[in-house]
Amino acid sequence: MLGKAGSIVMIVICQVCGMTLWFSATAAAGALVAAGSLSGQQAGLLTGAVQLGFVAGTLASALTGLADRLDPRRLFAAATLVGAAANLCLLATGFDSALTVALRFVTGAALAGVYPVGMKMAAAWTERAVGLMIGTVVGALTLGSSLPYLFNAVSGIDWRVTIAVSTACALVAAAGILAISLGPKHMQASRFRFAEAFAALRQRPMLLANAGYLGHMWELYAMWAWIGAFLAWALPKAGFQGNPGIVTFLVIAAGAVGSVAAGLLADRFGRTLITMGAMAASGACAATIGLLPPLGAGALILVALVWGLTVVADSAQFSACVAELAQPQLVGTMLTIQTSMGFLLTFLTIQAMPPVIAALGWEHAFAVLAIGPALGVIAMWRLRRQPAAARIAGGRR
Repeated sequence: MLGKAGSIVMIVICQVCGMTLWFSATAAAGALVAAGSLSGQQAGLLTGAVQLGFVAGTLASALTGLADRLDPRRLFAAATLVGAAANLCLLATGFDSALTVALRFVTGAALAGVYPVGMKMAAAWTERAVGLMIGTVVGALTLGSSLPYLFNAVSGIDWRVTIAVSTACALVAAAGILAISLGPKHMQASRFRFAEAFAALRQRPMLLANAGYLGHMWELYAMWAWIGAFLAWALPKAGFQGNPGIVTFLVIAAGAVGSVAAGLLADRFGRTLITMGAMAASGACAATIGLLPPLGAGALILVALVWGLTVVADSAQFSACVAELAQPQLVGTMLTIQTSMGFLLTFLTIQAMPPVIAALGWEHAFAVLAIGPALGVIAMWRLRRQPAAARIAGGRR
């Protein structure tokens, strides 16, 4: 088994590889949408199916306490294998059948054993820098989510390459995670009491932390799901002659840097402060980016990169808040419940975007996403004033 440093590095690598499954079909379908072989609504449904599958998986995990009862390494590996198998089946089904939607649902359900479980394993290795540790894991998730766009941009219109490479990455994750050791803070629940978890969830500091997370999630995945289509529309208008797929990859991948940087800053200056700053910045980008094509490609790409950097930078800090506020034996379940609520909301915002785009045009559509960060800032400001916030980031709130 690997030691501390090796285990942490391997968790990050496995998170990157496993999460390539999330947007594998979305990135591959983007080329088909551009070629007119698939509608935007169909592409959105594929992403939405992953979100709903993830919600179903996290709810099942939360109700049974799987994340706190089973060996997280085996749960992660098994879930990744299931997701890889469902992803690989897309090579046979293509993108225009009901079976495709079902396979994406299964992939999302499987990822419920990857994302929150990876955060739990990472948090078990740290005593103080919880924000940096979980921020690194979320950065890995972000990088993994962005890679299918790179695979697709490099391979061109052949979506099969994107699916095949993302499946191979997931298999690497399933094998690698079994080599890690569990951290000293890992605690396995002897038995699970849902009433205990529900009572913890209803505590005001936990409610506010989750409210901030929901404000953040209102924006995040709708941005990730539709930024590629937006840039394909906006960049030519701004005079850009390059590949919009490469720009999309860079915009989403920038969030990996933002997640790690926000983790460092939050551990030093306070989680509520950093989450409020990140949401204010990302909300401002959402409200204005649609108006930028007339200003040229430079301004548009700069704001898109800032948005990609800040839109996910705060994500890990909401999870860190929950990990610090929850009882040790409930950390896995609390993180799972948090992500379940957030991703249920993302399904609604992703599916709402096509009619919003039709009604408002790309110039103003993303401004609707700024509502979430605005409400999230209010929630985190109120959490900052709670006495229990002294448990966050070693008292740095």
